[in-house]
Amino acid sequence: MIFRQLFDAESGTYTYLLAAESIGDALLIDPVVDKVDQYLQLLRELDLTLKYAVDTHTHADHITALGALRDKTGCITVMGEYTQADCVSQTIADNELLQFGDLRLRALFTPGHTNESFSFYLEAGGERCVFTGDCLLIRGSGRTDFQGGDAGRSYGSITQRLFSLPDETFVYPGHDYKGWTRTTIAEEKANNPRLAGKSRDEYIEIMNNLNLPDPKMMDIAVPANLACGKTDFRR
Repeated sequence: MIFRQLFDAESGTYTYLLAAESIGDALLIDPVVDKVDQYLQLLRELDLTLKYAVDTHTHADHITALGALRDKTGCITVMGEYTQADCVSQTIADNELLQFGDLRLRALFTPGHTNESFSFYLEAGGERCVFTGDCLLIRGSGRTDFQGGDAGRSYGSITQRLFSLPDETFVYPGHDYKGWTRTTIAEEKANNPRLAGKSRDEYIEIMNNLNLPDPKMMDIAVPANLACGKTDFRR
């Protein structure tokens, strides 16, 4: 398997390139529109064909590259089945698989940050990894105060769904602002300050009192992303 973790410093967003090396089929998770040229260069240099471009949820802090990548590569754009972005090529349901080459990415419905958030789980080369979007972050979790977010659902998604994965599973989040690149399920169970030893009620209290400002691009990014990144909002 080919794996690359790419970073957009402006929004603190991680994008992940996964590819089946044997036949060159590739998939991008949470691509950022400002980085499209970088993605296309990397695909050319690695001799890969982009089969899927996937968003874990409707982002509020950057504009997605789903539409631009579909226009430029003919890839299939994918979001979870509860998305309001009807511009995507395909929606995916809980436990459904995306197959590219000999790799299979399993969709996990993990609402809470938004009401339509999905994570994606992969087993390959003897390793397990989960791409959590903004559901579970490194020593944190995604805010739950807009876009249908719900702290109780977030707690359930993390503790019942993600924490049921094998402890050695690598966690690759959608964002990081402190320089962390990955963690594991075991690390987050033991060390995540919002979750370790916390009850559901305690977690809800923490999340409901974060008092964070709105993402600075929210008013632009959300409508653009509901149109797959088209800033003129035409589908």
